[in-house]
Amino acid sequence: MTTETLAKTPLHALHLELGARMVPFAGYDMPVQYPLGVLKEHLHTREQAGLFDVSHMGQILLRGDNAARALESLVPVDILDLPVGMQRYAMFTDENGGILDDLMVARLADDELFVVVNAACKEQDLAHLQKHLGGQCAIESLFESRALIALQGPKAAEALSRLAPDVAGMTFMQFTKLELMGVNCYVSRSGYTGEDGYEISVPVEHAEALARALLAQPEVQPIGLGARDSLRLEAGLCLYGHDMTPATTPVEASLVWAISKARRADGLRAGNFPGASAVFAQQRDGVPSKRVGLLPQERVPVREGAEIVDAEGTVIGQVTSGGFGPSLGSPVAMGYVAASHAALDSEVWALVRGKRVAMKVAKTPFVPQRYYRG
Repeated sequence: MTTETLAKTPLHALHLELGARMVPFAGYDMPVQYPLGVLKEHLHTREQAGLFDVSHMGQILLRGDNAARALESLVPVDILDLPVGMQRYAMFTDENGGILDDLMVARLADDELFVVVNAACKEQDLAHLQKHLGGQCAIESLFESRALIALQGPKAAEALSRLAPDVAGMTFMQFTKLELMGVNCYVSRSGYTGEDGYEISVPVEHAEALARALLAQPEVQPIGLGARDSLRLEAGLCLYGHDMTPATTPVEASLVWAISKARRADGLRAGNFPGASAVFAQQRDGVPSKRVGLLPQERVPVREGAEIVDAEGTVIGQVTSGGFGPSLGSPVAMGYVAASHAALDSEVWALVRGKRVAMKVAKTPFVPQRYYRG
């Protein structure tokens, strides 16, 4: 894909003005880093506040009295009881329980849901919704009409409060419609870094003005995809297409916590999502391999795709995300290992350029999450 054929977000010109190094990502020309550099961008977000352009993500509205019940039929999550003004993490599953995508669902009103899906999956997700829910509720794509900006870090509330004082009172996973600089926006107190922060959906024609206003705050720096990846990896958060795919179920991906109590085998509305029987069987009987956190015991970055072996050299898994963790000052990784080696502190080895690198199975997140719960 050439630069000419890549899609551009509404903030593309601003990225170039700020000196970003641009790379292809999910069909878009996106900033991987700015002159500050990935390491400093990462640490700045952990210490102050970072501004991320995530406009490549897909935004979709579902409307109608039956919207919540309809969407619940596609995800192993409680949507019916999701309160107005709250957001919840969810996954689309297939008939085998495999993960088609992960998403965020917010309830704007009794009959209105706001959904954010991954950039690389957004067209297929929209088609999935239209195919299965088209006759049950109205489905509106906001792909072309709205941008998405994330403001993340311990100073995010301070910075955003200068533009909209009401955001300071929001808590983790709350979602609201409010005015920012005279423009109607959707704001959630959530993010993909493990830090406190917000995601802001703004009409495309106002996105650059809002981004500039946020960048004018003394705490805020622009942050690229490089630091976004290292931040989410330290926070133990999955990246779709890497740490979970249609070949992995929520049980294998260690995402059982995301299956709502009401939708579990013994819940009030058990099952009734694609692949429910396969997922419940895995919960009951166990799985041959599962996703774990991995801490390399040497200062050698272990990258995605590296094979994982046991003491005898038998291949028992594969790394799905890996790199340097700037907050820890050491490499971190995630991957799938045989269930027999998935216990905390299990010793395993990664094969890096033909050499064995010792690793320990570790608890995630690697750095404490600092979501604001009030």
